[in-house]
Amino acid sequence: MPRKIDATYIVYESPELLAQAAARLFAARVNTAAATRGVARVAISGGTTPRRMFEVLAEEYATKVAWQQLHLYWVDERAVGPEDAESNYRMTREALLEKVAIPAENVHRIEGELDPEEAASRYEAELRNSMRLEGAESPAFDLLLLGMGEDGHTASIFPHTEAVHNFGHLALANEVPQKNTWRITLSWSVINAAKDVVFLIEGAAKAEKLHEVLLGGYDPEALPSQLIRPVNGKLTLLLDAAAAAELPAGEANADGASVGKMELR
Repeated sequence: MPRKIDATYIVYESPELLAQAAARLFAARVNTAAATRGVARVAISGGTTPRRMFEVLAEEYATKVAWQQLHLYWVDERAVGPEDAESNYRMTREALLEKVAIPAENVHRIEGELDPEEAASRYEAELRNSMRLEGAESPAFDLLLLGMGEDGHTASIFPHTEAVHNFGHLALANEVPQKNTWRITLSWSVINAAKDVVFLIEGAAKAEKLHEVLLGGYDPEALPSQLIRPVNGKLTLLLDAAAAAELPAGEANADGASVGKMELR
């Protein structure tokens, strides 16, 4: 049975306001971790919403984030090289990395140009080495950002694929027949071990599926996003109004957003 989770969803009127809120959260989590422990470890995803968040960070937070102490990782990557238009790394590099003072050695990309199994193995080794993990120890990212697809997938854990069942590795190669491709992804067990797990979701096309993920029956084989049940018992979702259209209305907060809460079982 899945663990019970207290989920908080914060709804913004537009994708732009969502991206700005995500940038504020990113900056706050990085600076807190850096001040507390001298290092901040964040895992990020690709997509439209993260791209705009990265642009806001580059435009408004270039001197307001502890970039020198940030170690940046990826939740998943396509089986493409770093210069490919489909590369999550390339998108992040163009939107953010080229514009802020994060040391090159602090950027831990997934080598999507390699054979997927080799790329997953090398990424797992990178995680273990850079975080000094021992034995079965799992990474504990200070912040891990996720998206959700219109089919209910998250990271590169797609419906009815091996990654739904594979939680024994830190990273794995996942064949995605519905996309006729391979992806490299963190396992859902690693995602759930993060200190702060946040979904960024926008668009009316995802409203019905989001309602199903949060309020429907538990069926992670068909809805992999339901696998995300953080060990700390807390989950945050930053949404635009279109994506949240089928969720219960929340209460307005001081920022003009709407905040709702529910218990996931």
